[in-house]
Amino acid sequence: MSEYSMNEIIELAVQIERSGYKFYDTALQRKDLSSKATKLLLSLRDDEINHEKTFKKLRSSENFDKLGDPDSWQVAASYLKTISDSHIFSKPDAAIKLASNASDELEIVNHAIQFEKDTLLFFHSIQHKTKDEKTKIVLEVIIDEEVSHVMKLQNIAEKLS
Repeated sequence: MSEYSMNEIIELAVQIERSGYKFYDTALQRKDLSSKATKLLLSLRDDEINHEKTFKKLRSSENFDKLGDPDSWQVAASYLKTISDSHIFSKPDAAIKLASNASDELEIVNHAIQFEKDTLLFFHSIQHKTKDEKTKIVLEVIIDEEVSHVMKLQNIAEKLS
């Protein structure tokens, strides 16, 4: 595994949060949701937006300036999205299918827990290969955010069971 820059790691985190947002947004389009489930999914979807904002704030202006041309960064962002999709899901639309095909709210939450755990494994694997101290700190923040989300989802799953 090649070493990613701090900004690449942040962009990976942002792309993963966007996939999570799509998962919850798709689940919200289901017609069989109770009002309680809708409220829960809206909250979880909003969490993904907040995580994305948190991760974007991790970018320092100094490091962001090193990225150079914003157009070339868009190409890099697209490439990193492909990497995150291939690590978290076997196919980019897998999250949408999981949300659409879940039998109930508990299954949606269980899929979300697995998504978060896969994300954690992905970032842990990067963290172990990273030598740059600033990048390690960014990874710790990302991992801590994801751990808190797993814990929240597990509490929700326990209440639904």
